Amino acid sequence: MEGIVKNIDRRALLKTGAALGGGIIASGMPLSQVIWAAEGKVLKATAAEELGTLDPGFYGRSYEVNVMNCLYSKLTRYKPGSQWGWDLEAAEKIEQVDPTHIRFRLKKGIKFTGGYGEMTAKDVKFSFERIIKHNAPGVFDIGTLDHVEIEDDHTGVIVFKAPYVPAWTIIFPYATGHIVSEQAVMKATKDGGNFGMNPPAFSGPYVLAEWKQNQYTLLTRNPDWSGPKPGFDEIRIVPINDTKTAERAYLAGDVDFTTISLDSLATFKSNPPPDTKVEEHPSLRTIWLGMNMDNPKLKDIHVRKAVQWAINVPQIVDTAYAGAANVATGSIAPGIVGHREKALIPPEGDLAKAKEFLDKAGVSDLELTLDCDNSGIPGIIAQTIQAQLSQIGITVQVNAQDTGSYDSIGQESEGDRWKDVQLFIRNDSSLPDPSYYMLTFVKAQVGIWNWERFSSDRYDELNAKAMTIEDTNERAKLYYEMQDLLEESGANRFLTNGATAVVYRPTKVQPATRPDGVPLYVDFKPA
Repeated sequence: MEGIVKNIDRRALLKTGAALGGGIIASGMPLSQVIWAAEGKVLKATAAEELGTLDPGFYGRSYEVNVMNCLYSKLTRYKPGSQWGWDLEAAEKIEQVDPTHIRFRLKKGIKFTGGYGEMTAKDVKFSFERIIKHNAPGVFDIGTLDHVEIEDDHTGVIVFKAPYVPAWTIIFPYATGHIVSEQAVMKATKDGGNFGMNPPAFSGPYVLAEWKQNQYTLLTRNPDWSGPKPGFDEIRIVPINDTKTAERAYLAGDVDFTTISLDSLATFKSNPPPDTKVEEHPSLRTIWLGMNMDNPKLKDIHVRKAVQWAINVPQIVDTAYAGAANVATGSIAPGIVGHREKALIPPEGDLAKAKEFLDKAGVSDLELTLDCDNSGIPGIIAQTIQAQLSQIGITVQVNAQDTGSYDSIGQESEGDRWKDVQLFIRNDSSLPDPSYYMLTFVKAQVGIWNWERFSSDRYDELNAKAMTIEDTNERAKLYYEMQDLLEESGANRFLTNGATAVVYRPTKVQPATRPDGVPLYVDFKPA
């Protein structure tokens, strides 16, 4: 795997700056000339961020999972299409035996590369239990999973400490569901820990042939793959964290599939480039304004309430998304269990009420900072909020920074920066289960991803209970209350779930995506 940098630290990688800094497009040369001469069936696509790791248990970004889907096998996988669902992948059969036991039987003949033999139930056990052993980032996805019992080479039982409904929508078909070779990982890491950007073995339709940091990822067919033949001989993915740059790469013919910005959507639809099809998908992303409740300037709930009521959400959506995104009613996107019909605070806010809250706090001439990443849309949102808060006498300084720096501002492990955080824009991906997003705000996440430092015993109690309830109506009621608690704290102003717009060349590719527009590369077909 020539060109692959070993043991890359995710934050160090992201701190190198924008994906194009010194990269291929920045050089002024067409991607097609710099990276590849198309031979055979080649899928060329963009990704919004660079890879930081290809270890499923230690993943940090959804874009990493999109690549992992090509390299490893999971028990189940998301179905492509407009409706959320899953199909069997590595599992020949999987069933819920009782509320805390799920039995699986692996398909025979799934091989690991590098001579590491056939996938067995021992590899499934190792893949899940290493996440728990190393307290890896994926531990928050696997919930109450405790251990895996082996019945024979291909059969095992996954045992949970308590019922965990999201197993079917998060654990198995997403990141932590990818099965790695115990023998290969132990040989490469000694203790089963993070192998980063140096995977020791593959079990999916593709292998990682080459990775050049901030330039491209090259996947080629896995010669040991015995499953359905994938559509392309090669997949080439270019990291471009600015959608406008991605659009230019598409227009130049350098890629055949990319996400575009929503403010460009109307133009692409009304005047599409030659040989181009445009698709719109609802998004599961959650974009919101958060406030650090422990910062001295924001400790008073009346100040936080003033900020909440001063924000006009439809105006933000019109400015940042050209009106092409929804107005959020809470943290859970439409179509997902727990989505609220309306927020507690009207979308348009109320400047008079906002000023009343400031008066109650006895605050005037307030100056606040607002942090966001520099990927484009968050900056527009931040500037709009800056203008809105000025209407009630709050002066806001916008601090836009590269993704690597921004990702660490609320994390105590990165030092004392979190103490200076005041307002911030978060733009987080999610999955088709409400628990994936709502887990962010439990007390255990304070100083990690709970940058608001929101702390509620009642919220934690509801969160734990909601993951055990199969009845969707009863489950939804708990998530309604949890979103109310977040909003009532004054630390959140829900903005939008965004939307996903993609363009592709129908003469080159037949794309396959999840219902939210996220690409499932293994299901792409050549035209």
